Amino acid sequence: MAVNRNYKDSVFTKLFNDPGLLRGLYCAINGISLPPDIPVSINTLEKVMYMNQYNDISFEIGGKLVILIEHQSTINPNIALRLLMYIARVLEKTVKGKSLYSGKRLSIPWPEFYVLYNGQEPFPDEMIYRLSDLFERPEDLGLPKMATPLLELEARVININEGRNEIIVKRCKKLSEYSTFIAKTYEYFEEFGDKEEAVNEAVKFCSKHDILKEFLEIHGSEVLNMLLEEWNMEDAKEVWQEEAREEGRREGLFEGKEEEKLEIARNAMAKGLTVELIQEITGLTAGKIEKLR
Repeated sequence: MAVNRNYKDSVFTKLFNDPGLLRGLYCAINGISLPPDIPVSINTLEKVMYMNQYNDISFEIGGKLVILIEHQSTINPNIALRLLMYIARVLEKTVKGKSLYSGKRLSIPWPEFYVLYNGQEPFPDEMIYRLSDLFERPEDLGLPKMATPLLELEARVININEGRNEIIVKRCKKLSEYSTFIAKTYEYFEEFGDKEEAVNEAVKFCSKHDILKEFLEIHGSEVLNMLLEEWNMEDAKEVWQEEAREEGRREGLFEGKEEEKLEIARNAMAKGLTVELIQEITGLTAGKIEKLR
């Protein structure tokens, strides 16, 4: 299959961008049943990408606004902050045309946040990431010891790798098949050492064993492009991080020199890196990086 590197969807968003499948996935995650007539409205934001790839789905179901992210790399500790900024934009879209300054009370859907992890780094079955863990406590303001921030967001991270969270995965056939397909790509990459060959072999195996068969028959070449794009971005991220570490060693970054961090951030921004990735590389806050714009 010829490789075209212009694809921006991930395999996950391509597969689950369907109201019926999202309903089944949501029910599987929460261990509930919802009638098939409960509407699912997909409202994923356009032009919101992480590492040049769309890997999230936003949808409303039963009065709830659900933000769902698939993650194949190591979970970012700033994921709750990223989700806060994401839902602010979704809500802005939701209330568009309604006056925030009128005397009438607005009603907005109940928010829920999920991250489905299927990376190769060890990770527990589930973990909660909280926005409050990122707040720097102002020691000089005399806050009570038990005081907590008045702004909170919780992201539930669920490990969907093959053999993990089997109860959840088995409740949703497509999630189970997707988990198997990704596991096979990792397995064949270990065997052959070539990413394109690994994906092609995983597609052949799954088609033969009726795993995502129809999806792969229709979107096989796209799947190859999307997975290669995801893996290549992960490789590039590691290179950028190592380059930043080397530059930091030369310029005193690890001695805490703020200006060197800012200079690296400027260079990274010029290369088109996301704020989230620049945070990982430099350790700067999102606010400081945004000011560089």
